[in-house]
Formats: sequence, structure tokens, C-alpha cells
Amino acid sequence: MHTLYGKLVAALFALVTLISLIYVVLTVTTTRLYLQEVNQKLNQMLAANIVAETPLLQGGKVNHAAFEGLFHSLMVINPSIELYVIDAEGVILSYNAPLDRVKRDRVSLAPIRAFIAGTEEFPIRGDDPRRPQGRKVFSAAELREGDRLVGYLYVVLGGEEFDSVARMIQGSYILRLGVGVGLASLVLALIAGFWSFNWLTRRLRRLSAAVEAFKQGEFQAAMRLSSWRRGLGGDEIDELGVTVEHMSQRIVDQIHQLRQADATRREMIASISHDLRTPLASLQGYLETLLIKESALSETERHHYLDLATKNGKRLSQLITELFELAMLESQGAELHFEPFSLTELVQDVAQKFELEAERHGLILETEIPAGAPFVSGDIALIERVLENLIENAIKYTPEGGRIRISLVLGPGRIAARVSDTGIGIPEHEIPRIFERFYRVEKSRGDGPEGTGLGLAIAHRILDLHGSLITVESKLGDGASFSFNLPTAA
Repeated sequence: MHTLYGKLVAALFALVTLISLIYVVLTVTTTRLYLQEVNQKLNQMLAANIVAETPLLQGGKVNHAAFEGLFHSLMVINPSIELYVIDAEGVILSYNAPLDRVKRDRVSLAPIRAFIAGTEEFPIRGDDPRRPQGRKVFSAAELREGDRLVGYLYVVLGGEEFDSVARMIQGSYILRLGVGVGLASLVLALIAGFWSFNWLTRRLRRLSAAVEAFKQGEFQAAMRLSSWRRGLGGDEIDELGVTVEHMSQRIVDQIHQLRQADATRREMIASISHDLRTPLASLQGYLETLLIKESALSETERHHYLDLATKNGKRLSQLITELFELAMLESQGAELHFEPFSLTELVQDVAQKFELEAERHGLILETEIPAGAPFVSGDIALIERVLENLIENAIKYTPEGGRIRISLVLGPGRIAARVSDTGIGIPEHEIPRIFERFYRVEKSRGDGPEGTGLGLAIAHRILDLHGSLITVESKLGDGASFSFNLPTAA
């Protein structure tokens, strides 16, 4: 009963039982009313014909001899009728029944007058003298002496044999047949409903079993429900099955991603610990050396140690700043301020900012910007950060005498920006990982052994928030080229 099939079967059984009861009640009620109507119509003139042929009152008194003779004659013809002579006030004067069977001493005259007047539709039911609260169809006629109304002949039709439903059904073959056919039809409908529910719920049972197996399997493998109809040929259950199948694949993928993220988190924590420990230990070591050997150190040595301590402090500060920046960019609350701006002017400003540093490293920094470039849409501060990170990387890994170029290329609805260099290049097998946080190998680009390992990760995340990809083209010993594009402003 706890299953969907059990509940559907129980609901169907209750519904069919209720319909069966309603059907039987309606059938019995309508049949009884129909029989009463037919009986009353067929015997409508019975009382009037009796009164016309037989004098039942003489001198205001009941003619018992005529009444008894009439009773015996009618019992031969129709033993189900009952005869009553009543006065003008409704008091029963005589009847053809044992004394202990009649429970009333008078009957209501309103139905009798309506019957005689013909003002109501049949069946018209009057008081049943044999039952205090009973009512039955009847035939009636006035008893007159001259022009004076002295009473009525009240003929109850049907008698006691039709008082109960069981007797009425037992006495009618057609009624028994109708009730039997109706009940048989309902039983067949119930059996057909059981089978139909079983057939309709079979796919739900398979789906439930598949989901349970998916749960027992620790969500390792997605469900494969090949029996579902797909496309326009399927119904709601098929759509549910296909949706659950896709959902299971999504769950498996997300669990895999969570595990990868957890592994990455552990690796990141280890990298952060290492990267924070190195400059912090160096900073602490140089400061302790100054404190311990302060009097024994020359001015030049003291200045050297202070310079090294300052560099490590700056590196530690840079690492913490970039960690915070990357955390903000990867949070769900990261907000970008999109606006139209000139990428041409931004590239020129960033190039001027790094011009002196490039000269100190003996590098040539040049720009290649087409005339009439349209504005682009984006967060200008974050795009400036991307360009700065890419140029800093290029300066670190381009040997003296090399060349760094920043170029813009116009495309349909977009502008592509490229930062290329003639540096040491990137090994091909390391290219897919250079945008990972803290990924830094001696021979790779990364951010260099003196960097934080976060510059390219920050650039990648910023462009991802702009809906843009950053691509890399490089060969070991042959330089590298980083490219991304932005949509032009409307």
C-alpha cells in the first residue's frame, strides 16, 4: 500500500465501490418510481370503475356484503391491492385486512384530491394505512349519495410485497438482470483498471529501481535508461525518465568536479604555505641577522640585508594581495562595471607604463594599433590588469635584446588583443596548465621563480568573467603569444 501502484489500486477500488453503490441506489430508486408510475397509470380508473359498478355506501353506512364480495373478486384478479372506504374527513370506515395490520385510523385527503383532480404528475403517493410513516401509490374515487360527497374509495396499489428493495428485485427479472449486468461491468472495469495501472506504472517502478541503484552505487556512474522514448513520441513519464538520466549525469560530473576542486584546494593550500613560508623565512632570517650582528656589520652589509628583507616583504605583500584579488574574482559576488572604452588608448597607456622597465632589461616594447578602432565593452580596470600581467610575464622571460609587441586586430563585432614576445617560450606539454593557480616550473612561463604563480590565473579569471577566452601560441625557445578578444560597444 506504500507504493504508487498500491495507492492507485486502493483509490480505484474505493471509486468503483462508490460508483457501484450509487449505481445500485439509482437503479433501484428509478425502477421503483417507474413501476409506481406505470402501476398507477394502469390502475388509474380502478377505483372509479368499482364505485360505478358496486354500491359501497347505503344510507351513509358501509355495505359490508358488497364490500366483501368485491374484495374476494379483486383478490382473485390482483391479490396485491388493498381496499379502504373512508369518509369525507379521511377517517377509515372499512378495509379488507386483519385488524392488527392497519396502523392508521385516518389518511390524508390532499393526495386523494390531487389524484382525482389530476393536477399532479404521476406517481402520486398517499398514506399507507398499514405503516405509520409509509406512503404508496393508489387509485381513488369519490363516493356520493346524490350530490353529497360522503366518502372515498381508497385503493392502495402494490401491497406489502413491494415494500422492501429485496422483494422488489426478487420479483423483477429485468431489474435483477440490470443490476447483475451493472455489477459485472463494474467488476470488469475494476480488473481492467488494476491491469492498466500495473502497465502504466511499470516505467515508474523501473525508474525508481534505477534511482535506488544509482544511490547505492554512491553516484559513481550515471543512469542509462535506454527504454525511454525520446522526442515527440514520448509522454510525461518518458520526459521524466530522460530528465532524471540527464540529472544523474550532471550529478556525476559535479561530484567529479568537486573531487577535483578538493584536490586542487589541497594542492593550493600546500602551494600557498610554501610560497608564504619562503619569503617570510627569508625576511625573518635577514632581520635576525641584523639584530644579532648589528655591531659587527658594516654599513654596506647592513644596507644589503635591509634591501633583501624589503624585497622579501614586497614579495610577501604582492602574494597576499594577488591571493585576495583572485578570491574576490572567483567569489559569486564578483561585480564587474561594464562600460564602453577605447582599447587603443588603454594599450598605449599600459605600454608607456612599462616602457622604462623594458629599457632596463634591454628590451624593445612596441605597439601595433590600427587606425579608427571602435570602442569595446568591458571593465576597463580589470582589462588593464590583464594587459599588465601579460606584459610583466613577457618582460621576465624575454632575454636582453628581445622584442615585445602589443597588437590589436579588428574583427566583425570584436577586437582581438595580442601580447607576444621573443622569449624562451613554453614547453608544449605545460601549456594546458599555465593558467592554474601556483603552477610554476623553472622552464615554464608561469610567473617565474620570483613571481607568485597567480598572474596568469588572475588574467584567465578576468577574461572568463568577460565571456572571453585567452589563448596561447608558443614553442620552447621560440617565444610566446597570448591573445584574447572583446566585443565592440554598441
